[in-house]
Order: sequence, then C-alpha cells, then structure tokens
Amino acid sequence: MSEPHDLVYDVAVIGGGVNGCGIARDAAGRGAKVLLLEAGDLAGGTSSASTKLIHGGLRYLEHYEFGLVRESLSERERLWAIAPHIAWPMRFVLPYVPGLRPRWLVRMGLFLYDHIGGRKRLPATETVALARHPAGAPLKAEFTSAFVYSDCWVDDARLVVLNARDAADRGADVRTHCRVTFLRRESDQWQIEAGGDRFSARAVINAAGPGVVDLLDDSGLPSHRAIRLVRGSHIVVRKLFNHAYSYFFQLPDGRIFFAIPYEQDFTLIGTTDVDHDGGPIAASADEIAYLCEGASRFFRQPVDPQDVVWTFSGVRPLIDDGSGRPEAATRGYDLDLSDQHAGAPLLSVFGGKITTYRHLAQEAVEALADRLPILRGPGWTDTVPLPGGDFAIDGAAALEADFAAQFPFLAGSAHRLVRAYGTTALEMFAGAKSLADCGRDFGHGLTEREVRHLADNEWARSADDVLWRRTKLGLRLSLDQAAALNSFILQEYPR
Repeated sequence: MSEPHDLVYDVAVIGGGVNGCGIARDAAGRGAKVLLLEAGDLAGGTSSASTKLIHGGLRYLEHYEFGLVRESLSERERLWAIAPHIAWPMRFVLPYVPGLRPRWLVRMGLFLYDHIGGRKRLPATETVALARHPAGAPLKAEFTSAFVYSDCWVDDARLVVLNARDAADRGADVRTHCRVTFLRRESDQWQIEAGGDRFSARAVINAAGPGVVDLLDDSGLPSHRAIRLVRGSHIVVRKLFNHAYSYFFQLPDGRIFFAIPYEQDFTLIGTTDVDHDGGPIAASADEIAYLCEGASRFFRQPVDPQDVVWTFSGVRPLIDDGSGRPEAATRGYDLDLSDQHAGAPLLSVFGGKITTYRHLAQEAVEALADRLPILRGPGWTDTVPLPGGDFAIDGAAALEADFAAQFPFLAGSAHRLVRAYGTTALEMFAGAKSLADCGRDFGHGLTEREVRHLADNEWARSADDVLWRRTKLGLRLSLDQAAALNSFILQEYPR
C-alpha cells in the first residue's frame, strides 16, 4: 500500500460507466479536482451492452412516463451535435400488426413523440405502404403498412471512453482496473483505498451501476433506495437487409424489439428484459431463441440460433418501483444525496439510461454544488463537443473523404476510423506516408498506430478492450489474430 496522496480531490467518482464518466467530465470542466475510479475497463459492463440508441423510448409512453420521454427526446439532438462522429440519426420502421396496438393508438403515440421533445433537425413521422418502400422487401408479405419515425444511434462504449478522455483532458485523474476496497467518511473528507493506493476526497459520487448498493453495503453506509437488476440481451447475425432503415417490432406478448443495421455487414437484434438474480451476465438459450423467433415472425429469411455470430448482455440497475414485469420497471433515475449533517457528502446514482446520461451528470454535479462551491456555475456539456466531434453535425461524410484523401493507403478503413475517432483520426495518423509508417498490421485495418493510440489515450489494456469496446473488430479478427493482439498489448503495456 502506497502512502496517501498529498492531493485531496474535490470529487471522487466511483464507476467508469456512462454516468460516472459523464459526471467526471462535467465536474472537471467546472474546475474541480476529480478522481475517477473504475474496477475494470471503462464501459466494461452495462454501458457497452445497450441497444445503442439515443431515443425517447416510445414504449415508455404506455407507462405514462411522459417526463422521462420528454427529457430523453430533448437529449437526442444535443448528443448528436456534440458527438457527430459516434452518433447519427436513424429512421425506424414500425410495421402495423393487426390485433395488437390499434392504429389510432400508435399514431397518437408517435404524434406525441414528434412534438414533446423539441425535435428540430430530425424528420417527422410518416406512414408508408411497405410494398413501395425499401424496408418492405425483407419483410413477410402480410405486413402491408408501417409508420416511419426518427431516433438516433450511438456507439455506446465510445461515448463512455470519450467522456473519460475529455474529463482527463480537463485535469481529471482517470484510473481503470482500480477497484475500491475501502471507503470511509472521516468528518469533512472521504478516505478511499483502491488499486493499492489511498486517496482523500471532499465528496464521493457512487455511480457503480449494478453495484451501487453493494458499494454502500460493503462500506457500512445506509442505502435509501432499492434497485432491480434486469438483464437485456442482444444477438448479432449476418445482415438481413441492405438498406439503412432500422425496425421496431411489436410482439403478441406486448413486448417490442429492434433490428438495426450493425457494423456494415451485420444486423443487431434486441433486447430482452429478464430479472437477473446473479450468475454470469450472458444471453441464455431461452433469450436467444426468443429473439430469433421474434425476428422470424417478421422477416422472410428466418433467423435461427445457429445464425447468431455474437451475443452481448448487460444488467440494467433499475429503480425498484414495484412493477410486475421487468419491461415495465421505470428507466428513470434518482440521485440520493446524504444529509448535510452527516459530514462529507455522498451522492449515489440509482437507475438511468444512456440517452439521459449527460443530463443526469449535470443534475448530479449541480446537486453537490451547495456543498462543494467549486462546482457552481452554468451547465456546459450540452454544447461543447466530445473529443473528435469538433466538426459539423452533418459533416461526417466530408471528413471521411478528407481522411481518405490524406491517407489513401487507409482508404479502406476511412469509414470505420472517422466514425470512431472523428477529427482525432487525422491527428492519430499525422505524418504517416504509407501503411509501413503505421507499424504492425493486426488484421482488418487495425494497425499498431491505432492500438498504441488506444493504449496511450483511451486506457485499453487487453485485446477485449480494443476489439469489443474501442472498436467492434472482434466481429472480424480470427482467434489467432486476437491472441496476437493481446500478447502485443500485454508486452508493451503491462498492468
């Protein structure tokens, strides 16, 4: 155990998911000395296992969560504007299914969806005849009409990492693979032990996601809220259609699921809602079969479990509101701030979803401002781009063309690189005149230069960090290529 740090942090954020990294970014941008502690890799849990949508949650209207839907919808274009490299608009096709939700109810819900969230750039809902629409061709002939509405897509894991990167650029101390083993309040400060080091902080924010209550229990601190752990699983198959639209499907049991174009050659299908009572966080055979059967109800090409090339699952830490079915549990959030007479403040984050992370982070920081004056000031994260996002909201194609022109030997990877790094891709490869200047080739366009960037600037410390979170090249590299990459990282960047 090393000696305590001389520096006393203003805020220690525990949890490197989207909420924790968003909070660290906001607080650091206000001038606070911030420490971010993550037990594993950034976005190593639920925050890299979402359906990857920035959306209001059309189905939440059925549960009368109008405030949550309004807040979420208002965030769509804000996040698109500050991160146009990793977020972009998407049109969703919702086929009408006779015997399920009546047509008038769907129309009314979509009217509200279009008008309560401050939509400006995204196109409005329209009704289409599927026989004359590109999205109709892959569907069974029985589906004749559909509603087409707007939401946005985001690379969830990169959203987390870029928030952490921006926090670090503003002075935050970001530490991964640094599990908290001791947390005690001593009057006006917190004493923390993590990763073999000791730290002091004037305030702690518990953003541990599914572990939020466990952290409190392990530290002997009272918990005033209960959470419900709900597992959401997704499957990835070879692409089922050749257009840019996504699908929103209704099932007879009242649930919905999405089918989304994914990584150019694949289709992402999800999600499930199953209470998680411990054990491995992985898609069960029943969940995989459920999603395959659901997709096969709609697509002409049936989807079978043997078609699945990858699955991923995350556990959502939802507020336990007493809902019967897991899909009915609220996706809202609650911020629990300790009493001012208890000493150094502790704020715990319960619930939330990726769409509302920025607003949640701002609320969390502002909730602490009265107890920690350095945090006072106007919100700023809604207009300042995330790293690499300093270009026009509709400028990704132009940036991709510029990158391909500057680095023609990387033209085959230009789309992936610009969509992952934005303008940072130009900086990453600055000075390279040929592929040889980029170092070792790990396959499918992944070069040593990119890997070193991810290790030096984005805290990657294993092949999984690179292949499944910083990129999705795990879908393409062979097992031997992945093993070679892992050996390189462990040799060059030992933990």
